[in-house]
Amino acid sequence: MIDLREVRSVTDFQRSVKEYVGRLKERKSPMVLTVNGRAELVVQDAESYQELLDRLEKAETIAAIRRGIEDADEGRMIPLDEAVAKLRAKHGV
Repeated sequence: MIDLREVRSVTDFQRSVKEYVGRLKERKSPMVLTVNGRAELVVQDAESYQELLDRLEKAETIAAIRRGIEDADEGRMIPLDEAVAKLRAKHGV
């Protein structure tokens, strides 16, 4: 979650980049940067960003597995040999 106390202007961020980079790495939470008083950017340390991407990928994988199970339960699938035959015919293999 974004800490609303961690909202800074781009100009302020530019003036104190080293300080803010250290803070981002230490706190592991994103910071909102504003331009003309409006939120425009979110910055965070690379490690936390990668963790976020990993969690998103895991959630998407779980959702896909659930859809697959639902398709199987609802009978929306075909046997493997039939699927392979259709793909070969479609692609001329």
